[in-house]
Amino acid sequence: MGVRRFGRVNWLGLRTLARREVMRFMAVWQQTIFAPLMTAGLFVMIFSLALGQGRGQVMGLPYLVFLGPGILMMTVIQNAFANTSSSITAAKVQGNIIDTLMPPLSAGELLAGYLAGSVVRAGLVAVVIGTGMVLVTGRGIAHPGWTVLFILLAALMLGGLGILAGIMAQKFDQMAAITNFVITPLSFLSGTFYSVQALPEPFNTLSHWNPIFYLIDGARYGVTGVSDAPAWRGALICAGVVAAVLWLAWRWLKTGYRMKP
Repeated sequence: MGVRRFGRVNWLGLRTLARREVMRFMAVWQQTIFAPLMTAGLFVMIFSLALGQGRGQVMGLPYLVFLGPGILMMTVIQNAFANTSSSITAAKVQGNIIDTLMPPLSAGELLAGYLAGSVVRAGLVAVVIGTGMVLVTGRGIAHPGWTVLFILLAALMLGGLGILAGIMAQKFDQMAAITNFVITPLSFLSGTFYSVQALPEPFNTLSHWNPIFYLIDGARYGVTGVSDAPAWRGALICAGVVAAVLWLAWRWLKTGYRMKP
């Protein structure tokens, strides 16, 4: 307990946990950083071949320009979720979760440490894919501030959801089910490849109840200046969801729900 500094925060423990979470994915950067770039490149190549050069526009944008932010945010979402969920699930399955729970770390410090890994991983993936997107489309970022804000909100929201999923799952099969049947469909069906304006009712209205839609739509506004919904509304909704998700994650970490042996 003597390692605490600046009030009641264990900065040494928090920094150590955050560093561990970052080193986890950096140790396999070919899988965590390079592989998403390859996947994004395949999406762009497939749609480019399917539509043909110069064909297809959505919301007044060439389709590949419209598609780029959606692929960027979809990849950020999947990687932010995978970082926290895999870390907690693997520790529980391998039986070494006690190594994280025993040090003098509060629930808030555990939450911040796990989220740090998701934020750094999401940020690196966003930089890599964003750079490739700018090079392919030949267009810059219309609103960098909005772009960074929605990437941060996505990392926090999906990182928090990853913590909840990791706590709930008792084995890798359960985590795979959550990823395959919840996270992946939501990331694909939230306006990544299309504008929700093209959807018939009630699907158009239902899409506006999906917070991941606002993450993708907000990133598209940040990159291209075009969106289905006002960026400020999306930011407020996403911030509210982030607050709720992180509060629940903090609560579960505080009580040791499904984590203590």
